[in-house]
Amino acid sequence: MRDFRKYNVWEQSHKLTLEVYLVTKEFPSEEKFGLISQMRRACASIPTNIAEGCGKSSEKDFARFLGIAYGSASELEYQILLSRDLHFLNPEKHDNLYGEIVSIKKQLYSLIQKLG
Repeated sequence: MRDFRKYNVWEQSHKLTLEVYLVTKEFPSEEKFGLISQMRRACASIPTNIAEGCGKSSEKDFARFLGIAYGSASELEYQILLSRDLHFLNPEKHDNLYGEIVSIKKQLYSLIQKLG
């Protein structure tokens, strides 16, 4: 079995999740069950699916879970854009998060291609 902790993309997505939890603490309280919840779930889904995929026995199953992680990263990418446009995130914070998401998506894509 694979150890998810050895994958740079898992470590980076875990750090991104911690960052999203921090920045969403500053969002308006009325977003607690809306955008905050959606962003946290989408973000946590990335390292969670990488970890779950590592527990699968076949490369095909691993690639499928990496694909789910990629979809969650795309979902989060939109949510940070929405957060910026709603003025919940300043442009600099948006750009930093966006850069992390793009990096994670590239790594996931590359890993999926290697498995396929």
